[in-house]
Amino acid sequence: MSNPLVPVRIRQSLNVESGLNDGIALPVVLVLASLAGAGDAPGDASYWLRFAALAVTLGPLAGCAVGFFGGRVIGWGTRSGWVNDAFQRIAGLGLALLAFGAAELIGGNGFIAAFVAGLTLGNSARGVCTCLYEFGEAEGQLLTLLVFLAFGAAMVPEALPHATAGAVFYALLSLTVIRMLPVALSLLGTGLRPTSVAFLGWFGPRGLASILFALLVVEEGGLAAGPQLMMVVVLTVLASTILHGLTAYPLARRYGEYAAAMDESEAERAHAPELPVRIPHSANAAGGTP
Repeated sequence: MSNPLVPVRIRQSLNVESGLNDGIALPVVLVLASLAGAGDAPGDASYWLRFAALAVTLGPLAGCAVGFFGGRVIGWGTRSGWVNDAFQRIAGLGLALLAFGAAELIGGNGFIAAFVAGLTLGNSARGVCTCLYEFGEAEGQLLTLLVFLAFGAAMVPEALPHATAGAVFYALLSLTVIRMLPVALSLLGTGLRPTSVAFLGWFGPRGLASILFALLVVEEGGLAAGPQLMMVVVLTVLASTILHGLTAYPLARRYGEYAAAMDESEAERAHAPELPVRIPHSANAAGGTP
């Protein structure tokens, strides 16, 4: 998503899809997990429905509040000279944690709140976007690697001894047919070449969101097949880490050379900003209204 050899529009498509899919899918996964956890007792269904409703309503409310007012405070601190670039990045991480904690305190879902807080912050404090983008390219990558380190140390050794041929086969399907076919269908009519469609379809790593969704389903749903589900998810993420990691640079280089030979009128070469915002803004208007 950051290799300059790949056209900006393709990189941004992967970047936006990765970020939006996780947040949009989470409420659906949470509601379905709650329904799966409802038992036969008369009060069970109403309890889980109420739980799901509060999680997907109070979470976004907390996220909106933290993102909007937090963005205003960061913008004011930046304009007044109280906050520099480094602390803008740290403040963005702090707002995510604040949104998570606030939502959990009032009965909402913290992950949904953190996602909505990011959306709200990006739309109410445009000048902060650049710093957050840089944070994601540097410090954010370090945090991601630490999470994957913990994943590899804690979950992989537990899953590998119980791996079956069927689970491995399904994990590979998740990275190919199950991923690539819907992507190809969604890109119909965009004018992209088949090679570009295949590139976008292949690079959809299964990672932190997959682990989070599985944990939510296992914990909230109380499914009997929970251990098997976790094993399949861990194998899928492990396969993604290895296969996408090994192919990232060589395929990006080859695709970059392929795209460079395209005409400027091709859909892949259409202009797109490095920072994907819909409304232009000035870096000097930190925290201002777009």
